[in-house]
Amino acid sequence: MRRFTTASLTAALALSLGACATTPRGLPPVSVTAAIETEPVGTAAEDAADDPAIWRNAADPSASLIVATDKKAGLYVYGLDGKTRSFAAGGRLNNVDLMDMGAAGVIVVASDRNDPLSAVLRIYRLDTGSARLTELGTVPGGAGEAYGVCLHRQGDRLLAYSVVKDGSINEYALSLAPAISGTPLRTMKLATQTEGCVVDPANGTLYIGEEDVGIWRFAPGQSVGEMVAPVDNRHLVADVEGLALLREGTGKDDRAWLVASSQGDNAFAVFALPDMTPVGRFEIGEGALGAVQETDGIELAAGDFGPAFPEGLFVAQDGWNEPQAQNFKLVSWAAIKAALGIR
Repeated sequence: MRRFTTASLTAALALSLGACATTPRGLPPVSVTAAIETEPVGTAAEDAADDPAIWRNAADPSASLIVATDKKAGLYVYGLDGKTRSFAAGGRLNNVDLMDMGAAGVIVVASDRNDPLSAVLRIYRLDTGSARLTELGTVPGGAGEAYGVCLHRQGDRLLAYSVVKDGSINEYALSLAPAISGTPLRTMKLATQTEGCVVDPANGTLYIGEEDVGIWRFAPGQSVGEMVAPVDNRHLVADVEGLALLREGTGKDDRAWLVASSQGDNAFAVFALPDMTPVGRFEIGEGALGAVQETDGIELAAGDFGPAFPEGLFVAQDGWNEPQAQNFKLVSWAAIKAALGIR
């Protein structure tokens, strides 16, 4: 991630006229605004907030929760009002994902980079009533520095993808009982720095962001992927950071979109699946809350999340939130669809 501190931002602005001639800009994005923002993470004056995950409370959508990383300190649990519900110290936890496993509860997995030579998957259970995390254990995530993580439920089996900074992607089947363990299933490899990942829940297809190159797709069980959206300085401007995938509707009305953080020009690219057809680009602009820039992690969930988010919720890390520490912005998926002309 390219990160400006306040001092470096001042210097960058002083050079902005010259920089405008060389900084890539993608196709013009439409603009939406955030409805809610979370309280800042606890690590100030640092590139700290990074990646969110969403749990939807089907019985009471407004009581849904967001789990998000302070990658210098641990995991926050926020309510949809943006208020902190709890914090679990864990040090350098970079990315996070969660999955409702039914009787086993809501399982949260974070990529633990406390040891830069050995990736770890740190596993928690989310108590959705108290909004607190209980650590269950850890599973090795492969050699190298942990970066990304994403989950896929395959029947009663939970699959985890540990994305290592050097481009390695390791797939594990996680066992939650009688003890926490992980069984290696396959290893994939991209050439350069890699982080964001997401799995299509309908078919198990894995999407991976190689930051300076583009988005790759891996079919279930395959170790060789295909490039489906290159960094072209039109739809995607490096770095390609967070990825999110949403399916809505059923049967012939089923539709799916992949959203990617085009971090290099503070925008988000939307692609229609399965063909990765570009739908458009949006930015989170200044409104009642500040604009969003330099986004790392994103998440997108379908369904009713209450009056502010009636058709789904999009959450984005905000890399510039001065004078406060970084935080996360919440945006209505309905507002994004309307801005993009999605019917």
